[in-house]
Amino acid sequence: MKLRARTMAPGERIMNMKGVILFLPLLLCFLTSFIPSVYGSERLYNICTNTTAYTSNSAFGTNLNTLLSALSNATTATGFYNSTAGNSSSDRVYGLFLCRGDVSPQACRQCVANASVDLVKLCPTQREAIVWYDDCLLRYSNQSVFSNQVVVSMSNTQDIGTSSLTQFKQVLDETMGDIANQAARNQSGRKFATKEANFSGDQKLYTLAQCTADLSISACNSCLADANSRLPACCEGKQGGRVLKSSCNVRYEIYPFYYLSDDTAQGIPPPPAPAPGMPPPPAPAPGIPPPPGPANSPGKGGGVSSQLLIAIIVPVGVSVLVFIVGFCFIRRKGKKEYEAVRESSVVNAMSEVQSLQYSLASIQAATNNFSDDNKVGEGGFGDVYKGILPNGQELAVKRLSRNSGQGAVEFKNEVVLVAKLQHRNLVRLLGFCLEGEEKILVYEFVPNKSLDYFLFDPEKQEKLDWSRRFKIIGGIARGILYLHQDSQLKIIHRDLKTSNVLLDGDMNAKISDFGMARIFGVDQTHGNTSRVVGTYGYMSPEYAMHGQFSMKSDVYSFGVLVLEIISGKMNSNFYESGYAEDLLSYAWKLWRDETPLDLLDPSLEGSYSKNEVLRCIHIALLCVQEDPEDRPSMANVIVTLNSFSINLPVPEQPAFFVGSRTRSQVPKGLETNQPTNTSVPWSVNETSITELHPR
Repeated sequence: MKLRARTMAPGERIMNMKGVILFLPLLLCFLTSFIPSVYGSERLYNICTNTTAYTSNSAFGTNLNTLLSALSNATTATGFYNSTAGNSSSDRVYGLFLCRGDVSPQACRQCVANASVDLVKLCPTQREAIVWYDDCLLRYSNQSVFSNQVVVSMSNTQDIGTSSLTQFKQVLDETMGDIANQAARNQSGRKFATKEANFSGDQKLYTLAQCTADLSISACNSCLADANSRLPACCEGKQGGRVLKSSCNVRYEIYPFYYLSDDTAQGIPPPPAPAPGMPPPPAPAPGIPPPPGPANSPGKGGGVSSQLLIAIIVPVGVSVLVFIVGFCFIRRKGKKEYEAVRESSVVNAMSEVQSLQYSLASIQAATNNFSDDNKVGEGGFGDVYKGILPNGQELAVKRLSRNSGQGAVEFKNEVVLVAKLQHRNLVRLLGFCLEGEEKILVYEFVPNKSLDYFLFDPEKQEKLDWSRRFKIIGGIARGILYLHQDSQLKIIHRDLKTSNVLLDGDMNAKISDFGMARIFGVDQTHGNTSRVVGTYGYMSPEYAMHGQFSMKSDVYSFGVLVLEIISGKMNSNFYESGYAEDLLSYAWKLWRDETPLDLLDPSLEGSYSKNEVLRCIHIALLCVQEDPEDRPSMANVIVTLNSFSINLPVPEQPAFFVGSRTRSQVPKGLETNQPTNTSVPWSVNETSITELHPR
């Protein structure tokens, strides 16, 4: 077939130009609808709680569909909406959504509609679920959605340079505190705030905080304070981080991730996260001037030159398409950077085991063949030695006794799990050695021994001034909160005491021996146990007397620890002082008589903060209440430690201290793993891991 060239008639050129002109608004309409939907459609995280399943044709399924339809079609000026569906309490479903405070109502509605569809697919049979997007969160539950709080922490993989790290951390702390107050007191109906701050030259920090609109000012402040307290654990030194809670969220980045005030009015989305090594998206090309010649094409009443139209439309269209492709690529790359943090634990199990395993020969060389000169402690499950690797790295080597009933495979798997529990206030498990009958755990070496080494020695306790003691109290609280709530494994320690709190070179607290129960296979991990394992003086009464333990058991032990840190006295032998039978009773007596500062260690005289000491005593007395329900959670402890504006309940008389002056008075069946008057830097205890859950 031959193709014949043909000259286009003037009328045809006009028709083609009209087609191009008609196509241009369609293209622009497509682009303006496409870009915002891409930006707000990124799903960050979702959780499907494994409660009783439902079927799609059940009453609960029908109510859920009704609820999600109502949420998807709801329009609200505040970006927050909650509703219920169903009359029967057994099949009622509660739901809410919260849109980011700077997105338009249309974008909010679209995000909620997308989330409603996605959540049913992601959690097809679960009665409780939550999903977070950049622009919104959606949640439903068969119980009041406000009764349970879930938390997800995420961090950017890129680090802040060391040269500006100190200034960055200072600016970040100040800015996050400021926007928490601004969000809580926002009078617009949206408990939302953003703020920018310079931290190095012209380098800016962008921050955001938001609560659901139903929270009071104090409740919003508490929620955001708790979220901010979690940022160091997940995002220390990172260019960006966020904590997503079901009632509030916080985020920071070094690029603008929200709609800036001027852009919001124009509906322009914020720029995407810059990917490492990627240039910024190309700007639309400017119009190209028309070539020389007649300005108008032939036609009735004149017109626009076809060459001019093509010269304008083609570069603009190509540039916009390139911008979209680059935009989507960078967004996807940014998403992968965040997902890498969340999914880092999902790796090949065999490679994890190999990376954590030390050879027996290397351990023997590091410890001088387990020389007595290298021994730094001993406990019920083995001795601890200091070791030094050829590269100079110091280790604490725990050589376990041979009474564990676990097999090699189980031991390896559980070490891998415990090694993932990493927090600045926990002693880090580096690895293990398993050869022949030897089972060895390898920890980071903490140089300043344990808290009791300083606290109960009259000559050394002066090194613990009040500022250091207050920092240690906060560090212990953050470490326990991580074990209870934020780690991949939900852990109850069951043996918190001064000898299990180690101090690093900067006197920061690090909780030790928090994973031994998993490795040794405790007989019972839910609710109660026939074998009570712990240390005299720190155990809650319900645990010591009935074997019932929970997170509130650790809260009780924390309260005892705080009173010991304040007083410099050990609870288990306080009767020798002649003031009272035990430290708890003495602290309560002073509180009741309105002389609580008499509890203070005399070595702190003149160097303490009165408000901080009183706050710590108040919190400690709440932690040692007899009824576990009256004790605060560790999340509440941290919030109240850092905020003096929150009113605390009035404490009642603390729990009766089990035991007295002689070992024979300890209740029958109570076992301890070391003598009451002996403290060693590395004792071994048992803990309880109660469940796996996403954090």
